[in-house]
Amino acid sequence: ADKLIHLLAPIMAIAPAIMVFAVIPFQNGAALANLNIGILYIVAVSSISTVGMVMAGWGSNNKYALVSAMRVIAQVVSYEIPLALAIIGVVLFAGTLSMNGIVQAQNIPYILLQPLGFLIYFLGSMAEINRTPFDLLEAEGEIVAGYNIEYSGFKFALFYLTEYTEAIAVSTIITTLY
Repeated sequence: ADKLIHLLAPIMAIAPAIMVFAVIPFQNGAALANLNIGILYIVAVSSISTVGMVMAGWGSNNKYALVSAMRVIAQVVSYEIPLALAIIGVVLFAGTLSMNGIVQAQNIPYILLQPLGFLIYFLGSMAEINRTPFDLLEAEGEIVAGYNIEYSGFKFALFYLTEYTEAIAVSTIITTLY
């Protein structure tokens, strides 16, 4: 295995998942960073976690882990497009890219104005974080256990912590948007 890449892969996976929380408004005006382009920041930072998955498959020096990493990346990238399109509908209604601005612009909840956009965002986010029924890429028999097959201990725990952190992040984002 490539020791440096093998060590950095879980860190590259979890760091963007934690960075997303910087622009989430937890209360009126209470966010770590009130960026004017908050939703763009979320889309950009959340796409970086795929690099950690590729590094995990490559750094393991295992062909099954690499094949699994490529399959997971293909799924994640293919579902980022519908997520971005669902976000664009909310941004057009709100007239701002700021997460605080989106919350303040919701006189009527956007889930009532855009039920299809909500459904697309919800299903796309479930695919992004590998939740059922989109977890087949890591659960199939021919690819053993996914891109993290060669990981154990704390590094393995970081990959699972990444998935749960992304689940919480997606929940806060969907609450903010819709």
